[in-house]
Amino acid sequence: MWSVGVTAVMVAVECLEVGSSTLNKAAMNKGTSDFVLIVYSNAFAAIFILLPSTFIYYRNRTRPPLTVSIICKIFGLGLISCCVQTCLYVGIGYSSPTLSSAIVDLTPAFTFILALISRMEKLDLRVQSSLAKSIGTMVSVAGALTVTLYKGPALVSMSSSSNLHNELRSPQKNWIIGGLVLAASSFFLSLLYIVQTSIIREYPEELMATFICCVFVTIQSTVVALIAERNPNSWRLKPDMELIAIGCSALFAVALRSLAHTWACHKKGPVYVSMYKPLGIVFAIIMGVTLLGDTLYLGSVVGATIVAFGFYSVIWGQSEEEKMIDDKDIDSLQSSSPKAPLLQTKSIFCRN
Repeated sequence: MWSVGVTAVMVAVECLEVGSSTLNKAAMNKGTSDFVLIVYSNAFAAIFILLPSTFIYYRNRTRPPLTVSIICKIFGLGLISCCVQTCLYVGIGYSSPTLSSAIVDLTPAFTFILALISRMEKLDLRVQSSLAKSIGTMVSVAGALTVTLYKGPALVSMSSSSNLHNELRSPQKNWIIGGLVLAASSFFLSLLYIVQTSIIREYPEELMATFICCVFVTIQSTVVALIAERNPNSWRLKPDMELIAIGCSALFAVALRSLAHTWACHKKGPVYVSMYKPLGIVFAIIMGVTLLGDTLYLGSVVGATIVAFGFYSVIWGQSEEEKMIDDKDIDSLQSSSPKAPLLQTKSIFCRN
């Protein structure tokens, strides 16, 4: 039941993140600076969401003391998070939310490699669970690449005159630069999961760690924005698509996503969290067809099906590993039971 709850939260977060990316793309196409968008999103999340939540949560609870070492590690985590968000928003500005969802599917492969290097994961192809996770990771990446590289014949063609559709499609951007920047974002995101898991295992307070990290990201992204964005008018908030995008990004892409990922990294590990990224391309396709009037191609359906098989393989491997751990814990409890010495004493007494 607990695993089902974690799965439901992670799936919901991925769906909300794709929707938020779509709004951010629309806002950037209307002139919103991607650097300023990062600053305001993190500032709004820290001040209006995470700060009140932290105050309420710890009002009647005692939290573990924060050490200088933990604060320095969270500061480093904030730097990585700032790199992730900067590359992601710049990449979306050059390309589209759909390409972003496709390229970010490299995250499971990067995370799996980094987890092996950091010894957070063990690769033993003789064990079914480890083999299933390895194959599932490769299959999910293959499915994402299928969506990206193979188009195929059109299955469903819909026309739309939506303003949002026009805002997403109007400018012609350099997709090669966008793809490279988004690939860098995927690597930084994988590194973020590894460092995040290490910190939260040492300081198991997800809400406090997320709040402090968000504050650091706000400060760091402000420095970057002041250097990269020279137009003072870019900092003026306009009550249109820009404000909607900032609000949704602060709530869904910063606060809820960061909390959910930190919590899931603590409970399941970095590889498990990264495996939900391939679902983003599925949600992007669904939103594109239903909300934006995009054409549904055979390659999208085939790729999404492959992603689903890979995702199921990893989830099955993770559940099998958890069962093995539970069985080992039960065996260790039974072996440490006081019954064993009594039986040994009784057998010795009978022999005498």
